[in-house]
Amino acid sequence: MHGDNQHGHQAPDPAPDDSPRPPASFSLPAGAVDAHAHVIGTHWITERSYTPHPAPPEAYLRMLDRTGMTYGVLVQVSVHGTDNTLMRDTVAANRHRLRGIAVIPHDLGETGLRSLDEAGVVGLRLNTTTGGGVGLGALAEYEAICMEMGWHLQFLVNAPQLPSLAPQISKLRVPAVFDHMGYVSPDLAGTDAGQTLLHMVRDGAWVKLSGGFRISLSDPPYQDVIPYARALAEAAPTRCVWGSDWPHVSFRKTMPNTGDLLDLLGQCVPDAAVRDAILAGNAQRLYGFSGAGSDAGISPN
Repeated sequence: MHGDNQHGHQAPDPAPDDSPRPPASFSLPAGAVDAHAHVIGTHWITERSYTPHPAPPEAYLRMLDRTGMTYGVLVQVSVHGTDNTLMRDTVAANRHRLRGIAVIPHDLGETGLRSLDEAGVVGLRLNTTTGGGVGLGALAEYEAICMEMGWHLQFLVNAPQLPSLAPQISKLRVPAVFDHMGYVSPDLAGTDAGQTLLHMVRDGAWVKLSGGFRISLSDPPYQDVIPYARALAEAAPTRCVWGSDWPHVSFRKTMPNTGDLLDLLGQCVPDAAVRDAILAGNAQRLYGFSGAGSDAGISPN
């Protein structure tokens, strides 16, 4: 099923901003990585929480070029369920520039895992928020897969889930990466949820300083997300990365420009060396891009 409005789905998402630009307030470091984006075809699962605007690979690569980003990480989008074909093929065709995060059944099997690995997949996503994903019920099985493949686990969860998940996630033997600042909106920063994520990040988890436009309680330029993003960056300057979240699926307000979101990062992380590590060195290390190891003078904590 595709392109329709059956099953109670909204009209398709608006298209992303068609004039992406670099940040205006600082210069991107060499080897900058967009650590969170999606490519989207036109055939979607029925059980989905939104109807996307198609986002073909060439449009994503154009966005990277226009904004000055060197590398990108494509995360399997929920509306494609566990059919990773478009993401996998896009990454494989741009292996020098892209990496992938897959969503798979826990019993996928060796052949399927090898196919993803050879294409450039470096992690698995567990998603409890938008349907079409894989939840946390088989966490041990996914951890075992990631240990075998040398991958990490990426979590898209709602902030109130964080305290109850922390004991499991803190015991993982593979890196844990939280999408979109754990969905900790500004009003939750001081609650158990916000403090739990800070503790997990301090203790070894990674976090994407992405999705500010989603978790903000205000209009652009989303100034209310700055204090918590800054706290995360201070908690683990070597384990924060940044992502555009292009093409901003399931977002019904004014479409953000990637340049504006980069400028927001500039406000969240005013220290240029830390910001360069977040945009380049940290992400290169996590996703296995060339140039990994240069952390712009930030020593691991």
